[in-house]
Amino acid sequence: MSGKYELTADRSGGYVFKLKTHSGEVLMTSESYQTKAAALKGIEVVKADAKGRVVDLTEPK
Repeated sequence: MSGKYELTADRSGGYVFKLKTHSGEVLMTSESYQTKAAALKGIEVVKADAKGRVVDLTEPK
């Protein structure tokens, strides 16, 4: 089973989403978006960027 994005309204009247694991653990919470459409676009951006490369900054130079 894969994770999920939960879209909710926030206290300011905006929209936020949380990326959760299949077991319900919150991996990230978005900023507040003024519109639902903007929040849905934010989800699409996270989906696309999540396939990016790993950059290990702990290795000495």
